[in-house]
Amino acid sequence: MRRFRSILVHASLIGALMVTLAPGTATQVEVPGIDKPVVVVSGRITSDTTWEDQFYYVLRGAVFVQDGARLTIEPGTTIVGETATQGTLVIARGSRIIANGRRDAPIVFTSDQPVGERGRGDWGGLIINGRAPLNVSGGEGVGEGDTGVYGGDDPNDNSGILRYVRVEFAGIEFSPDNELNGIAFQGVGRGTVVDYVQVKANKDDGVEFFGGTADAKHLVLTSIADDSLDWTDGWVGRLQFVVAHQRGDDANNGIEADNSGDNNNLQPRSDPTIYNATFIGDPDNNEGSESDNGWVLREGTAATIRNFIVMGFKEWGINIDHTATVEQIRNGNLTLANGILFQNGLLPGFAHFDDDAAPFFAGSPTIRIADPGLIDPYNHENPNYRPRGAATLAGGQLAPATPPNDGFFEVTTYIGALSPDPAQDWTRGWTNFEQQ
Repeated sequence: MRRFRSILVHASLIGALMVTLAPGTATQVEVPGIDKPVVVVSGRITSDTTWEDQFYYVLRGAVFVQDGARLTIEPGTTIVGETATQGTLVIARGSRIIANGRRDAPIVFTSDQPVGERGRGDWGGLIINGRAPLNVSGGEGVGEGDTGVYGGDDPNDNSGILRYVRVEFAGIEFSPDNELNGIAFQGVGRGTVVDYVQVKANKDDGVEFFGGTADAKHLVLTSIADDSLDWTDGWVGRLQFVVAHQRGDDANNGIEADNSGDNNNLQPRSDPTIYNATFIGDPDNNEGSESDNGWVLREGTAATIRNFIVMGFKEWGINIDHTATVEQIRNGNLTLANGILFQNGLLPGFAHFDDDAAPFFAGSPTIRIADPGLIDPYNHENPNYRPRGAATLAGGQLAPATPPNDGFFEVTTYIGALSPDPAQDWTRGWTNFEQQ
């Protein structure tokens, strides 16, 4: 039997949060299976506000945290986006979100639909706008779905903290081919902390960086319907410890990486540095030929990517597009090394490398075609992305590359996002892999 609790939420309780309500107005909400008081949030947050774990929050429409305001979310708090109103949370340029969860009490943004009936695109997502540089005309952009202005001249801009945060079943479609990302980092600066974040079952990209300098560690991107990881417009951040696992019923690429579609050589050029990444497709899926490419690097992007695994994609493992991107390889600005590819190119006419990538990377002594020995990588409900041990590779063991000693990266002894040591499995205890 489905249990409902009906809560009368008074305007005096929600005060500045629900600014669209006149004084003394009340609203009644029904949420299945909820045993906490329910707070409906809409409109604009203009002053410092805290969302407490003793309440259950509903985003009604697009909720904007305005310039100068700070939204603090306590560990263990659940926030749902209202499907009927396309609930979305937007952190405006100049504001901050402090979502500092814990392993045993993650902060969860999810669907308002009952468990078992949730799906991709139930609500909007989380959009964070900052003042870091972009390569777009005028140095400023406007977010998809009219989610605000972003960009500026401060590479150290601080939009807050996302730590032990999950974003689930987001990416609502405003119009054909116009959906929101699970988390959009739009002109976000390196002063922002992003660590231990999962995006699950998003209708559009899982995480996308629109320019900026934002860094992130410990990302889990699962069952994304478009690209798990996307960047464009001159993003120059750093990533370490990334797991991306596509579900083949509806998926595109593990990475889609651009500099600029308007001019492939705009500056600043997209040029992230990425260490310890595991990207997994869905080779056994019989519902279609989705989960296309491991990585599509195009439109003039540069990058430094080390200690990676790309496996299980039905089309290309590594796909390089556009002359400007090939030039970045020739110039030494787009480099891939210390990586393992396995079970890619399963459809006729495809392989681990496309024709533009093969001359540079096929046969590289630091990129091997081999089974990385992951324990249960294709399981969507209860995956285990750890290797059983150091992979036995033709030509001898492949040593991991040592990352820059810059205070961000950690030195590891393994290829991929996870250590063979179960005690070091950072994906356990705070993630969730339920598909509905």
